Amino acid sequence: MPGKYTVAIDGPAGAGKSTVARGVALALGYRYVDTGSMYRAVTLLALERNVDLTEGEALTELANNAKIDIIEGREKNIIVLLNGADVTEKIRDPLVTKNVSRVASVPGVRKVLVAAQSAMAEGGGVVMEGRDIGTVVIPDADFKFFIVASARERAARRSRDLEKMGYPVDLEKLTEEIESRDYLDSSREINPLRPAEDAEIIDCTGMTAGEVIDLIVKRVTEGRT
Repeated sequence: MPGKYTVAIDGPAGAGKSTVARGVALALGYRYVDTGSMYRAVTLLALERNVDLTEGEALTELANNAKIDIIEGREKNIIVLLNGADVTEKIRDPLVTKNVSRVASVPGVRKVLVAAQSAMAEGGGVVMEGRDIGTVVIPDADFKFFIVASARERAARRSRDLEKMGYPVDLEKLTEEIESRDYLDSSREINPLRPAEDAEIIDCTGMTAGEVIDLIVKRVTEGRT
């Protein structure tokens, strides 16, 4: 078994990062951190408090004062607490998903959350997933992976998750929303979505989550960077 490495897993919306990162963490006995849940928590708070999503200063203040805790549950599933309340399900609401990229593009919000995320990775033994883990949050990560898949396949995967949660799904509209998020995430001025120069890019179109998990675990256990 390897030492306490830091593993960064990045990629666009719906690529299966959460499932893969959680599986890798479970296999390695590491902590799993879903950084996207933190941006979702701030977005949820902004929506609940009717904060104008174009007001960067207001969103930054909101992020700075919010208490976000990620608690590890069974099988590396996480529980997200926002100011002490369990919002694990609420942050997956389609309205939050639709607006999270706007909130995540605010420089002040990113500064606040990136600092918190970097602190979580100290000491190693962590699998962290998001949009800018290998490039910004932990640029010195021992292993970096960038997972990609076609927008259509990502939409199909996301639709299955939403249907299980009881949300109605329009696949065409969902595909368009994912493509829109891709554009927003990759074109923002601060910390855009892009693979780190030393990241291994994994196209998981047509692959099962188990296959991707096994590939990453193999890389880490073999100690190849």
